[in-house]
Amino acid sequence: MAEMKQTNGSGNGSGFIDRMLNVIEKVGNKLPDPAILFLVCMLVVWGLSALMAPFTFSELDPRTGNPLVVNNLLTGTALANFLSTMVTTFTSFAPLGVVLVAMLGVGVADSSGFINAGLKMALGVTPRSLLTPMVIFVGILSHSAVDAGYVLVIPLGGVIFHAAGRHPIAGIAAAFAGVSGGFSANPLPSALDPLLQGFTQPAAQLINASVLVNPLCNYYFTAASSLLIVGLGWYLTDAIVEPRIKKTSPVDDDTEAAPSMDTVESKERSGFWAGMAIIILGLFVLYFTAIPADSPLRDGAGNLDSFTAPLMQSIVPLIFLFFLLPGVIYGFLSGTFKKSKDVIDSMTTAMNGMSYYIVMAFFCALFISAFGASNIGPLMAVKGANFLKSLALPGEVTIMGIIVLAGVVNLFVGSASAKWALLAPIFVPMLMQLGLSPELTQAAYRVGDSSTNIITPLMPYFPLVVVFCQKYVKKTGIGTLVSIMLPYSIVFLIAWTIFLVVYWILGIPLGLQAGYTYP
Repeated sequence: MAEMKQTNGSGNGSGFIDRMLNVIEKVGNKLPDPAILFLVCMLVVWGLSALMAPFTFSELDPRTGNPLVVNNLLTGTALANFLSTMVTTFTSFAPLGVVLVAMLGVGVADSSGFINAGLKMALGVTPRSLLTPMVIFVGILSHSAVDAGYVLVIPLGGVIFHAAGRHPIAGIAAAFAGVSGGFSANPLPSALDPLLQGFTQPAAQLINASVLVNPLCNYYFTAASSLLIVGLGWYLTDAIVEPRIKKTSPVDDDTEAAPSMDTVESKERSGFWAGMAIIILGLFVLYFTAIPADSPLRDGAGNLDSFTAPLMQSIVPLIFLFFLLPGVIYGFLSGTFKKSKDVIDSMTTAMNGMSYYIVMAFFCALFISAFGASNIGPLMAVKGANFLKSLALPGEVTIMGIIVLAGVVNLFVGSASAKWALLAPIFVPMLMQLGLSPELTQAAYRVGDSSTNIITPLMPYFPLVVVFCQKYVKKTGIGTLVSIMLPYSIVFLIAWTIFLVVYWILGIPLGLQAGYTYP
């Protein structure tokens, strides 16, 4: 009864929000299937490129210093290139390999029962009320492993909530909010830090060649932000998102039953700990292999955490192995696997579940390639930045404007590094001339970039999250997921912006060797 009162109260208190989200869901779900939507978007880009190509633009491309030009994708040469590169465009689509290779290993661990046994034991010691912050926090920590959170933490969020008797899509939403909405919130340094710094420092040196930017210049801020994202995500999931999902998207009757949370049997327990022993052994081997200064896992400069370091480039294969090996050991010890073919069958089953994603990935890859080749995205980014500069607003307001602009651009250009490569040469020098530091500008960009990740269907992993939701509610579409994630996006954008401004006013250090003013 208490739970019913809480739900009803929440509904009465947020009637307008519920109606607005319902409209968004209905309108969004009237859009074509995601695969067709990407195809339509690609055709629109083709048409726009042909219409805009004859025009001359005064904006300069910060990457080359030359005037921006829109490339016509409807010329004979462009169409011939489209056909000749179609296969490689698809097979080189980065998320495709990440998802499929990781899911091969996860599929074995899932089919064998290893993950189920781990969930039983984890839920046995985790209070049901703390599941939400736990899932969000794990999602935030997953940033250290590049894109692992998308293929691992998000589906596990659904499994954990389902096993605990809660709505599984609420678990997926909470995990998605942590993995993607909180992309720039992390108590641990990640490969994103040096990646963004690599664009910030050259941009700052356009004004002063002696300026140096520490790769961890935002570390204190991003670490503190993780607490903010966990707190906001916890409240939104339990008070707003899950009560609404229960009313609008009940779990399908034919959904596979939640994992049994009965007592773990002795053979399951022994199989689980044997699997964990393999993981621990593997971590020790990995650690002692990476420690030497001449380790083959380091890049040419001796770093382990750069994007070019073999260790960082091996994250997905490591995920594959760290799920495959314990899954196989658990399967044979617990009796779920009888012969080697059972292992292969579990991989096949995992790939069967990815067939719809593969189709969507094909059209998504073609669209993203066309959008990049047209040069429309960079033109939009530079025009927006120049408009913001022309307003000549006070520093605090300018920072807020940059956050909003980064969030808007993020709806069209998904890659954090690609956007910053375009925007840093504009934003950083512009704000340095206003007396604001490169480190502060980078922090503002990270807030805007993270907050709208979770509501743009053009983000490469967005279709995958739709597929995860359809496991429990088959009618889930783009509109459903956008309406679920919109409260997170809006609240994160507003609260995180205020948090940065207050952080600035209080003078709390942004990170290592980072200030707020220039010079």
